[in-house]
Amino acid sequence: MQITINGVSNEVPDGCTAQQLVESLGLQGKRLAMEVNREIVPRSTFEVHQIQPGDQIEIVHAIGGG
Repeated sequence: MQITINGVSNEVPDGCTAQQLVESLGLQGKRLAMEVNREIVPRSTFEVHQIQPGDQIEIVHAIGGG
C-alpha cells in the first residue's frame, strides 16, 4: 500500500503496523516519535497500530548533544 513518510511516498506491505514500519526503516531502539495523519501515536501502541493506505506519517527522532 502507498503511504507518505516525512513527505516522501513509500510502499509498505498491507497490514503493516507502526512497529513493523519502524523496524523496516532501521529505527528500532531509537528514541523517536510518530505522528499519523497529524495525531501522535503513543509508542506503547506501535505494535497494534495499523498503518492504512494513504496515511501521512511524520517520524522524528531525538539526537543528543550538548
